[in-house]
Amino acid sequence: MISNASSSADVVIVGGAVMGSSTAYHLLADPGFKGRVVVVEKDPTYQLSASALSAASIRQQYSSAVNIRISLYGIQFLRSIGDRLAVDGERPEIDLKEGGYLYCATEAGAATLAENQALQAAEGADILYMDAAALKARFPWLNVEDLKAGTWGRTGEGWFDGWGLLQAFRKKARSLGAEYVRGEVVEVEREGNRIVAVRLADGTRIACGALVNCAGSGGRALAAKAGLDIPVQAKRRYVFTFTCRDRVENCPLLIDTSGAYVRPEGEGNFICGASPEADLDPDWRDEDPATQEIDFSFFEEFIWPALAHRVPAFEAIKPGRAWSGPYDMCLLDHNAIIGRAGEIENLYLCNGFSGHGLQQAPAVGRGLSELIVHGGYRSLDLSELAYERVVANRPLLERNVI
Repeated sequence: MISNASSSADVVIVGGAVMGSSTAYHLLADPGFKGRVVVVEKDPTYQLSASALSAASIRQQYSSAVNIRISLYGIQFLRSIGDRLAVDGERPEIDLKEGGYLYCATEAGAATLAENQALQAAEGADILYMDAAALKARFPWLNVEDLKAGTWGRTGEGWFDGWGLLQAFRKKARSLGAEYVRGEVVEVEREGNRIVAVRLADGTRIACGALVNCAGSGGRALAAKAGLDIPVQAKRRYVFTFTCRDRVENCPLLIDTSGAYVRPEGEGNFICGASPEADLDPDWRDEDPATQEIDFSFFEEFIWPALAHRVPAFEAIKPGRAWSGPYDMCLLDHNAIIGRAGEIENLYLCNGFSGHGLQQAPAVGRGLSELIVHGGYRSLDLSELAYERVVANRPLLERNVI
């Protein structure tokens, strides 16, 4: 723990939730790295982090190859997390349920769904394309009257304990020597094209060989302290819960044509949500309690009717608790910004995951560590997600945005 007014680290990571802790772990697990890693976290309870408040799921049903590959590695990592992140014989548990995602499409969207599935299958993802009759046969409780087709992840997709994943990465990183410091970065010292130090609110100065921005909802503000503007805005997302009287057997994570989603959360329990229209999409600010309030009318007027239409059993439910959390949206294309920050040669970005952060944390943490230690990607090439696409205004289009 840093106690003196001035210190130094080979790598300073700002943000100790799942992305920051994954990066710290992968750095220290790399035989080519022998340095000191300091993780600065302003709230070590993580109670307002996306890692703790999201619906915690993983899918390969993307329309871009790089996102498919990221999640194919992610599911391998999650399946073997007990071996990978064990500490002193204690194996972490994240309760991974491979129930699959089910995307539904009307006539208008069926061709796009088929095209996406062809790419997913070519990349090795176990995704099935089914017509309405096949959907009804597999999911008898599903209303398919207005559906043309659906795609379902037979294996490799599902949900897990996001809090458990965060804690497993953090515990393993600490066991390997990562130092976690409670503090808020108020200044980033830059000399020319290099970051030389960060200064915390308590006056502590930490000189750094490299700085990694994993600050989540504070990522844009941290980048601005280094003189960089990134198109990331923290939005507010609601997660609602309910119980259902009737059994809905083998329910996957269902994405309705309306954009509403639902998945099981234990026997007879479900969680659900949706992204609001752009002009009704509220911002999130950690320090403002008002941004954490719940708009129950969104559930009552949009989500519930959509889900009850798709799953008639959901007409009779009992609503439960709800919460809101940050959704760090990349305004350019809903894809993360990963890698070196342009001309600032030792600043690394890890921002704007737009709801994909937990599932992408294993591959992204590994990729960032490769960039820092080896100067380039050695396993999975993440360069399509680089900051250069922001500078060039070249979006990486993704059709499957939730």
